[in-house]
Amino acid sequence: MNLSCGIVGLPNVGKSTLFNALLSRQVADAQNYPFCTIEPNTGVVEVPDPRLKVLAELSHSEKIVPAAIKFIDIAGLVKGASKGEGLGNKFLSHIRETDIIVHIVRAFEDSDIARAGSENPEADYDVINTELCLADLQTIEKQKEPKGVVDKDAQFKWQSIVKIKEKLVQGISARNSGISKEEKASVNDLNFITLKKEIVVLNVSEGELSRIGEIKEKYAKWEPIIISAKVESDLIGLSDEEKKEYLKDLGVESFGLEKLIKKAQETLGLIDFLTTGEKETRAWTIKKGALAPEAAGTIHTDFEKGFIRAAVVSYDDFVQYKTWKELKEKGKVRFEGKDYEMKDGDVVEFFHN
Repeated sequence: MNLSCGIVGLPNVGKSTLFNALLSRQVADAQNYPFCTIEPNTGVVEVPDPRLKVLAELSHSEKIVPAAIKFIDIAGLVKGASKGEGLGNKFLSHIRETDIIVHIVRAFEDSDIARAGSENPEADYDVINTELCLADLQTIEKQKEPKGVVDKDAQFKWQSIVKIKEKLVQGISARNSGISKEEKASVNDLNFITLKKEIVVLNVSEGELSRIGEIKEKYAKWEPIIISAKVESDLIGLSDEEKKEYLKDLGVESFGLEKLIKKAQETLGLIDFLTTGEKETRAWTIKKGALAPEAAGTIHTDFEKGFIRAAVVSYDDFVQYKTWKELKEKGKVRFEGKDYEMKDGDVVEFFHN
């Protein structure tokens, strides 16, 4: 899936530190992914999935190929970016090219790292949000009201634009403007930045990680992911056991980056189905709601064109019975047709002409 997450925020909020930590999780064979022209500010990152290792051991697979998601590190925006401050136009154009926004907000103290904003995370968030709203207002200014036009679609689109504009001038993003799916679809060609889905990441200090629950409650309106970019950076190069021990010492149960990667996939509306055999065990990413032929097409376009049926097994059943032969004998294999809606974690074999 050629979908990407743009990392944005004020300067010195920890974007590059976080991005470098993400790069340590970049898939080894990234060049095999169709969207993988890797640039210095782009990384194709492995989606953590412990199911793959389990299936690979059962199938004696030669290799594991995880699902992947693309992150783009966009240079720090500043107040006035919508007017070109700090090369704002260039950075805003980069944001337009992404599918979701990962907004990093500084919530740590460090006298050695200068602050570009205030000491108030909410105020810093508002600076970026305001610039993105202003950029969308500039897009609206280029649109002309379809006066005297009887085309219903044109009129509906203009009404949607007016509704979004009313919120933008109040500093409310288009995604929170209350527009319907139909209204959103009518303005898709305008590529409003603030219509993109957003994940807020609070970058906290190492000592704050033990207060994740309290911090989440304080900033509940954002439903934030809490991460210490410094800690995630320090984990680079450590073995799995060393990482677990480090996190245990900090009073933390799981890696912040794993939560971010999984949240990004969820926000993009993606799920993974699985294939396993001696050659490889692999996770294939599809849009939630995709039907079996479309899923087959992610493996090869010919599989979709010549789709006959899919043999589908739940992951839990596969782990319990271990082989396709045993699964068939126990009646755990379902043969699904063209109308089958794929589920996350389906273990599949496709039959095709």
